[in-house]
Amino acid sequence: MAPQLSEFVKAYDVRGLVGSQLTPEVMEAIGAAAVAVTGELKWAVGHDMRDSGPDFAAAFARGATAAGASVLDAGLCSTDMLYFIAGSRDVAGAMFTASHNPAEYNGLKMCLPAARPIGLDTGLADIRDKAQAILDGEPAPVAETPGAVAREDFLAAYADYMRHLVDLSGIRPLKVVVDAGNGMGGYTVPAVLGDQLLAALPLDIDELYFELDGTFPNHEANPLEPANIVDLQARVKETGADLGLAFDGDADRCFVVDADGEPVTPSAITALIATRELAKHPGSAICHNLITSKAVPEIVTEAGGRPLRTRVGHSYIKAVMAEEDAIFGGEHSAHYYFKDFWFADTGMLAAMHVLAAVGEGDRSASDLANEFVRYVASGEINSKVTDPNAKIEEVAAQYAASEGVTTDRLDGLTVAFNDGSWANLRPSNTEPLLRLNVEGPDPASMERLRDDILRIVRN
Repeated sequence: MAPQLSEFVKAYDVRGLVGSQLTPEVMEAIGAAAVAVTGELKWAVGHDMRDSGPDFAAAFARGATAAGASVLDAGLCSTDMLYFIAGSRDVAGAMFTASHNPAEYNGLKMCLPAARPIGLDTGLADIRDKAQAILDGEPAPVAETPGAVAREDFLAAYADYMRHLVDLSGIRPLKVVVDAGNGMGGYTVPAVLGDQLLAALPLDIDELYFELDGTFPNHEANPLEPANIVDLQARVKETGADLGLAFDGDADRCFVVDADGEPVTPSAITALIATRELAKHPGSAICHNLITSKAVPEIVTEAGGRPLRTRVGHSYIKAVMAEEDAIFGGEHSAHYYFKDFWFADTGMLAAMHVLAAVGEGDRSASDLANEFVRYVASGEINSKVTDPNAKIEEVAAQYAASEGVTTDRLDGLTVAFNDGSWANLRPSNTEPLLRLNVEGPDPASMERLRDDILRIVRN
């Protein structure tokens, strides 16, 4: 039987096990379906360092060209490099990556020209269904004149564009430890921040795990998990570095640790970059998802900006940014979105803003970060439950009649209290899990609210 695409086509991308779910045949069918559904006849295709990437990219190109599209084969790419190609060349894009997932996985992220996202509600469901029909025996679309594949290297153009957006040439010298996690940061960091292709910057880069290796021999390429930044934290402290940066597998996310090896929260980075962007574009809108710190909209307002609260997920934040012409957007997961990067997310550009903020003055990364931290957060807490929606309603009922409490249903359930505490409880898109995020003005307030909600969720 043909693989069932509904099992591994997710809300925003395709992600599954190589061999049993993802095969060249599946990717060829998706390539043909993508052209048929979108009508786009120009595509760029790239892949990360996973072993299956080149074969999958070639298979997608076969399906796409047979359906009449021309394909730019970009070869090795970070996800934000692929967005750069889609934006600068005005072509649709297909990026083969499973981001931070383990070695046995691969996946596919697609976008329209100008890096506009393709998710289930913007074409991915139709592509899935068309590809499934092809796999089940329906003839694949064949153009009278097939397209062709052209190979092109975009690394230098990408590096030059990034340096154009954030000029680091005049900052004070900084020592920076970068953990690429054997992912695509090992390919892009030397080009953008080093002297591999462009003039040297005043940066002394200490490279950790820059060898491209899709088996991830040192640690998972997911810096959101504390265990995966232990080596970075230790190296920063050992070497007296000014800060540390950690990229995930496809390098679309970047995490920061200060000179003491302490993680800087993505909310603090969001607020920091927001103030920098607002200094250049006064009065602009800034997007933040609803589980970033309450400090973010406060700081944006104080800086003269217009904060916009969105659902969690890149397709939602990108849509709001485009509708409202927002200059910048940030998520709790360290995805950072920029208007001057086609409203797409890029870990590299976020890292460059942090380096500029530290290097333009004489303050440390921790001093800067502390400016943007006002509350105590729980971090995301997952609970396995049989009926997520029923548990959400139980929590809603608990607080429905409470004085001084407001609730909303933008994404799951959010409850907010007069003392500044708030909690969000939302179901996972893919698992029987509830995800809880809590924030309070002090540890005691946060812990009390966290424990009260978990008692309901886990009983």
